[in-house]
Amino acid sequence: MTACTLTQARLKELLSYDPKTGIFTRLVRTSNYCRDDGVFGSPAKNGYLYGSLDGRKYLCHRLAWFYMTGWWPAKVDHRDTIRAHNWFENLRDTTTAINSQNRRNPSKCTRTGFLGVFEVGGRFKAKIGLNRKSIYLGTFGTPEAAYDAYLAAKRELHPGNTL
Repeated sequence: MTACTLTQARLKELLSYDPKTGIFTRLVRTSNYCRDDGVFGSPAKNGYLYGSLDGRKYLCHRLAWFYMTGWWPAKVDHRDTIRAHNWFENLRDTTTAINSQNRRNPSKCTRTGFLGVFEVGGRFKAKIGLNRKSIYLGTFGTPEAAYDAYLAAKRELHPGNTL
């Protein structure tokens, strides 16, 4: 989502934001579709909270960043990876590359159930991505040992990692 005509002053005129809880509250009722409890933002299927202001839909975590800093970041990441947790300490301005390093769960098609671990001929290979390249970490007898190697490399090589 790119920057738009919404100003920080207009945002603060319409909403109040609690940086400790991440909750926006409406100060002004702008339509009949507003929630009765005054809370701004509704969850979508993807887990993010969205809300509409002045005829435009916004991601609440981006609004929180703009509310607190006065500028629109290129990317806002949730440190704990939970998309509805919009308290300010949980948000960080980042790049897409750093954001992707914050991944915690393996893809649904993995057979090992571990991030960065692949079964090859009855053994378990660990690898990690860095700068669009794959780094081989070794082959191990158990998926747990391969995952331990992956975690050690992730903590060293991925500054965006929160594992």
